[in-house]
Amino acid sequence: MHGEYKMPHGKLVVVDFDVSGGSIRNVRITGDFFLYPEDSLDALVSGLEGAPASASVETYRDLVANAVPEDTEMVGFSPEGIAIATVRAQESAPQEVTR
Repeated sequence: MHGEYKMPHGKLVVVDFDVSGGSIRNVRITGDFFLYPEDSLDALVSGLEGAPASASVETYRDLVANAVPEDTEMVGFSPEGIAIATVRAQESAPQEVTR
């Protein structure tokens, strides 16, 4: 799944992932934002990895916010932006057809 969110007056946040067994897997967070230190990105990814695939923006935001290391500086994006991109990925996914 692929979701994007352009932060107001900020940067583009892109979240890509797979869904397996009702959970988010293989999370990738990219975009044109800045993150210091750069290796903090691993912590942001870990915040979403294994999360329920049908969670709310608020739940994803809290998971990411709680995973951000104390010394991290997020420039042009936020845990909320990551959460919105995650939900958008699910909303844009093709729906399964049942007969």
